Amino acid sequence: MVITRPLPLRLAGLGVALPTRVVKNAEIETRCGLPAGWVEQRTGVRERRWAAAGETNSQLGAQAARAALAEAGWAPESLDLILYASGTPEQAIPDTAPLVQRALGLGDSGIACFSVHATCLSFLAALITAGAQLAGGLARRILIVSAEIGSPALNFAEPEAAALFGDAAAAAVVDATGESALVAARWETLGESASLTELRGCGSRLHPERVEARREDQLFHMNGLAAAKAARTHAPAFLERLRPGLAHGLPGIDLVVPHQTSRLGLQLLESFGWPPDCVASTLAEHGNCIAASIPLTLHAARLAGRTPPGREILLVGTGAGLSFAGVIWKM
Repeated sequence: MVITRPLPLRLAGLGVALPTRVVKNAEIETRCGLPAGWVEQRTGVRERRWAAAGETNSQLGAQAARAALAEAGWAPESLDLILYASGTPEQAIPDTAPLVQRALGLGDSGIACFSVHATCLSFLAALITAGAQLAGGLARRILIVSAEIGSPALNFAEPEAAALFGDAAAAAVVDATGESALVAARWETLGESASLTELRGCGSRLHPERVEARREDQLFHMNGLAAAKAARTHAPAFLERLRPGLAHGLPGIDLVVPHQTSRLGLQLLESFGWPPDCVASTLAEHGNCIAASIPLTLHAARLAGRTPPGREILLVGTGAGLSFAGVIWKM
């Protein structure tokens, strides 16, 4: 999937909401019987947030959405579309977008809502979807919410993966005014590697009520080394197809906001000749927050003054599937 022409898309506001519970590495190391310092050495994460009892995807998502709407100066009622872009639904049915709508006090508004689920790349999928909706005249103001609570499905028999992930929510409101645009976007999927990152249960094949379903089928599994190897193999060619030169540098790019996969994943970017000071990271403070990672890291970069108007920002990452996605956004 590629875009054949720029899609006007302005970031009018961006908001973040974090769970109250802070989880230090020592807690995980004690739980898993690991030596002190093991988690940071292996993952690059110092701490992360995990949702406490009563903290839900829709609650955190609505909190982040209110912050984004406040920055934009938009009334919630002025929205035409709400996209929930996440790998972790609050419940199976309905999808979480209507639950966010309701949490925002818009339950009787009639505003269109639906979910975009592409695991860690859901926010990028929603950005492309929003750009197409705006370009087609189907919406004028769109809210994108990525609220991730993956901690209940962590498997502590796989401590490296369990220690890597954090919970968080981030929201963006976008429209098509001004000069901002998605100037390039590309998406490629290699389904042969789908089993590298998976949660096998909770669907129709291994529903919890089936006799053959096991407890571990309801927990997250990741072959991190194999996923990193696949990324190392396929990412350079993907990046060249997104924009020639990206496998060896940053032609025309002022800042990279990558998905916060892991320390190994971020180190891979250095092999492309991307200067570390041009790559934004929140991995140490928040861990891998699934689809919320990219907007959470973009929010941190904006607060630091790294995304002034006219700059070209590369949002890029990998996700379960195995998918590769990249968007070049002229801010």
